[in-house]
Amino acid sequence: MNYRVLGRILGLALVTEAALMVPSMLIGLYHGESILGFSTTIGILLIVGMLLLSFKPKDNNIFAREGFLGVSFSWILLSMFGALPFTIEKMIPDYVGAVFEVASGFTTTGASVLTAIEGCPYGLLFWRSFTNWVGGMGVLVFIMAVLPLADDRSMHIMRAEVPGPVVGKLVPKARQSAMILYGIYVVISILEVVFLMAGGMPLYDALVSTFATAGTGGFSVKNASIAGYNSPYAEYVISVFLLLFSINFNLYFFILLKNIKPIFKNEELRWFLGIVAVSVIAVAINIRNMYPAAEETIRKALFQVASIISTAGFSTADFDKWPELSRSILVCLMLIGACAGSTGGGIKISRLLILMKSAKCEVRRMMHPRSVNRVKLDGKTIGDEVLHNTLIFFVLYMFIVAVSTLLVASFDECDFTTNLTAVIACMGNIGPGLGRVGPMGNYSDFSALSKIVLTLDMLIGRLEIFPIIMVFTPETWKKV
Repeated sequence: MNYRVLGRILGLALVTEAALMVPSMLIGLYHGESILGFSTTIGILLIVGMLLLSFKPKDNNIFAREGFLGVSFSWILLSMFGALPFTIEKMIPDYVGAVFEVASGFTTTGASVLTAIEGCPYGLLFWRSFTNWVGGMGVLVFIMAVLPLADDRSMHIMRAEVPGPVVGKLVPKARQSAMILYGIYVVISILEVVFLMAGGMPLYDALVSTFATAGTGGFSVKNASIAGYNSPYAEYVISVFLLLFSINFNLYFFILLKNIKPIFKNEELRWFLGIVAVSVIAVAINIRNMYPAAEETIRKALFQVASIISTAGFSTADFDKWPELSRSILVCLMLIGACAGSTGGGIKISRLLILMKSAKCEVRRMMHPRSVNRVKLDGKTIGDEVLHNTLIFFVLYMFIVAVSTLLVASFDECDFTTNLTAVIACMGNIGPGLGRVGPMGNYSDFSALSKIVLTLDMLIGRLEIFPIIMVFTPETWKKV
């Protein structure tokens, strides 16, 4: 274990977080708000970050352990330090609740302990939403895009932060791949801001709404979420961009190269669009008697399906009051999630495709023992290592959901629906669930112990299990 390299990664992460807090502090200063929380936290981050950076490593190579542990500890520390402004300014006096809120932001979960959002300081709300945007593509991927973090072995960091069963470089250099990803991310984000402002949304609201849409985090500055704007135009714009940010960003790179064929051949994209279309139609038919006009019914169905499958968690309706079929569809979409290589959470469609095709191959093998069966995705054979990792991921995902549900049930006397969907929503980085954590509820009633469990679920879900598990594995800390 190269502890100095690990310290350098953590130091860069903390110094970067200090820099990322500056815009929020300036916004608070502009509105005449107290900036004690930001100024104090920035000072602490710089001191600790520079101290970690002062230990120069003899070898800058980042191997798998350093990469995965660096990502895990960075996200934990970013959440812990990022919560300080909320506690210092007493917006969220409970530190565990503040860590929950910021971890929810960075992991793009959107689960909140705040009971009233409107009237809170502009600077703190901006920081809350900005964590959605930064966490969407990955904090350390952002650092890779703007700083020469290390040699090409920094690809281990991308593998730990970028969601999906397979992570590859768009170009030979990992840093260039990070720059391309963030370039695409920034351009699409700017487009959404322009479209929202064209519909009459103020710049501040357009920015924070875009941050939450791009990162598929779902934090809003309105108590009623997007419904608070009472704008069908904004709902359609956000619905479209939620779907755009749920697609593998590699496909946008193909558009830049003017190579359209891989996009049409992409099975995950076809399944994603098919699931969205079928879900919207089924939900719209199921809730048709709840709204007076067909257009409103379709709009509500489209927005909620886009919001849940993208794992953003925005709401324009209290879907907890929808019929059982619609609620069940939304819970299934929570588990499915978005495409690999997007900013969305969940298990990912590509993993489910691999599992379904593996099951199909196994049935064929049982019927015809001598036949040769290969699992293929987009016409390419999936390696045994990817198949194995996908199966292990799925089993661990369901195991963690089950254990977390039991832990939350033992700490708090909530109903089963609330406990289960709260865990699914946190593991899938979705935000709202059903019952007391539905779109019109929040997580404030949970005890500190439950919040800690759910915070870990958010981190485990965002980093896709293995980086966090490595932290608690004794083998990780043994000398090679």
